[in-house]
Amino acid sequence: MISEAGLEMKFCRFDEALTVREGHRIEGYASLFDACDQGGDVVQKGAYARSLKGLAGAGRNVKMLWQHDPAQPIGIWDEVREDGRGLMVKGRLLESVAKGREAAALLEAGAIDGLSIGYRTVRATKDDQGRRLLNEVELWEVSLVTFPMLPQARVDAHKAEEAKGDFLHELATVFQDARRKLAAR
Repeated sequence: MISEAGLEMKFCRFDEALTVREGHRIEGYASLFDACDQGGDVVQKGAYARSLKGLAGAGRNVKMLWQHDPAQPIGIWDEVREDGRGLMVKGRLLESVAKGREAAALLEAGAIDGLSIGYRTVRATKDDQGRRLLNEVELWEVSLVTFPMLPQARVDAHKAEEAKGDFLHELATVFQDARRKLAAR
């Protein structure tokens, strides 16, 4: 965990490969509720609600950054919302930004696939196992990262114009699933 001026960011290495569909639209879960990350933190349901409401009320958005670097915005989050599973994000990498083009290329190649949140803890408690339960956080940004602290925080990239029933996509998914099963043996 890195902390600068109260902003917390989490990084962690994980091993699962991501199935990436080509393109510059990305979506995924930046945080999952009730999942313990590598630092012993567990985000509780509703932890983002006040922050998201405050941002919307002020006409501001959660920023999309490259590796938590505030000097490197790479796109726009079109949707950031809590659902029953966690913090779902959907957005676009900006092709007009050099790092946005680089991020798209790395996603398409499968070299990167992590999502990570930058936030300030507003309210937290400890459970009987010593884990920090994040009850309320002020969300500042969601970054595309190499190593997210929560291994399940992943992005799924795809072209905006890609049809869901696309035969080639389905075929690629079958091959990727088969490759994972063979590697697991």
